Parts: sequence; structure tokens; C-alpha cells
Amino acid sequence: MTITEVSKKFDLSQDTLRYYERIGLIPSVNRNKGGIRDYTDEDLKWIEFIKCMRGAGLPIEVLIEYVTLFQQGDATTQARKELLIEQRQQLIARMEDIKKTLELLNYKIESYENSVAIIEKDLKR
Repeated sequence: MTITEVSKKFDLSQDTLRYYERIGLIPSVNRNKGGIRDYTDEDLKWIEFIKCMRGAGLPIEVLIEYVTLFQQGDATTQARKELLIEQRQQLIARMEDIKKTLELLNYKIESYENSVAIIEKDLKR
């Protein structure tokens, strides 16, 4: 796939894809005879993984570390697992914070809805 096709498929800008490749989040992408990037299925799996992890808020530095460890082979399996476990714990903590924020927002919205209902009731008198 070309960078244009990959960009559309994952809704990422071409600049973002180039950046991810430059910083090592995506292992080096092959190029065709004309020098155009030619993404493989494996490249697409990496992009899907990175996009998912970034969407969940994982820092780029952590993902670079993960990819670097992955490229070092099976000897880093435990380190990669530990890295993912740590990120999962941080994500769970963020989800709990988001849940508390959502509950507060719901409470505030309900308060506004109740006060509007009272005002509208008074207007009908």
C-alpha cells in the first residue's frame, strides 16, 4: 500500500506516518523502485497497534521503548510484558479518574436541568 492509501485507511496524516517511521514507531518501511513507500501487512499491523495505543493515551516514548524491545527479539519478552502491564495499570487509573469526572459532570448537568425545570414551571403559572 502507498502512504496515501495507508493514510486514508487509518485516518492518519502522511506527515504522522512519516514521523512514526522516523522515530522508530513503525519499523523501516520498504520502498519500491521509484522510492515510494510500500507498506506491507506487517507494517499495517504496527500502525494499527500504535494508533490504538496512542488513542488510549500511551506516551510515544513508551511505544518507542516497546518497539525497540520487540526488535531485539525473544530475549525481551518479559520486559515487553512488564511494560504493557504497567501501561495497563496507568490506563485503569486514568479510566477511574475519567469515571469520577463523568459522574461529576452528570451531577452538574442534572442540577442545571432541575433548575431549568423549576424556572419553566414558574413561567407556566
